[in-house]
Amino acid sequence: MRRPDTLRVALIQHACGDDTDANLDASLRGIREAAADGAELVLLQELHRSRYFCQQEDPAVFDLAESIPGPSSGRLAAIAAELDIVVVGSLFEKRAPGLYHNTAIVLDGDRGLVGRYRKMHIPDDPGYYEKFYFTPGDLGFTPIDTRLGRLGVLVCWDQWFPEAARLMATAGADLLLYPTAIGWSDTDDAEEQARQREAWITIQRSHAIANGLPVLSCNRIGFEPDPADPDSGARFWGSSFVAGPQGEILAQASSDNAEVLLCEVDLGRSEMIRRVWPYLRDRRVDHYGELVRLYRD
Repeated sequence: MRRPDTLRVALIQHACGDDTDANLDASLRGIREAAADGAELVLLQELHRSRYFCQQEDPAVFDLAESIPGPSSGRLAAIAAELDIVVVGSLFEKRAPGLYHNTAIVLDGDRGLVGRYRKMHIPDDPGYYEKFYFTPGDLGFTPIDTRLGRLGVLVCWDQWFPEAARLMATAGADLLLYPTAIGWSDTDDAEEQARQREAWITIQRSHAIANGLPVLSCNRIGFEPDPADPDSGARFWGSSFVAGPQGEILAQASSDNAEVLLCEVDLGRSEMIRRVWPYLRDRRVDHYGELVRLYRD
């Protein structure tokens, strides 16, 4: 298994509409463009096949889910094999009748599907009613082996939890990857919107620093109306980015344009950074037992 010192990565940021085939086609076009520019690893945004449907609870939406392997994973596997690249996609998985997951998949060239990660942290907040749709993942925080390295794949809400990033790091992940769908409410003023976006960037940069690993985070763009109130909805802030192992921003997309964000990632820097900032060495795991409690009353 080849593990390169330098990896050319791409993040595909775009808007999504009602036409699921058109959305998937947009992702596939982005993958082709990225591969033509030399990308070896391509990360897609969360639930890129559809609009972000969790703004309301609607049983009919379960019709969007599909099995894995299935039609969408098949198309992603085919393009990964054709272009000889690694693709990380994000799908609404139908595992069994009444059992659904928010699932990221990894396709490695002609090896096809080499692993999946089922979203572990499931939000239930205004505009993000994911607990209605998704069963929490049961695969744990296990990196997925590819010829390019071990990918610590997490999904959106997972990105706010340092425990998830740490567990991926201590299991040997070479990179942390976050397919994402996050945006503003138009009811928030400009200052609050800025605080939210900066918090989202900062928490993920902190995972890069604390674990000495590159972080890739891919978000969508565009306004998606609330099905119950089309005058309101979510305005996704894009801003997909790649950070290095000291949290440095290596590349960042705009907040409102479709982009194929390309970046060179030096995987060898993680070893160098961990030697001089040895967080893993100095952890006091013998005193962290209380972390398994929800709260210390």
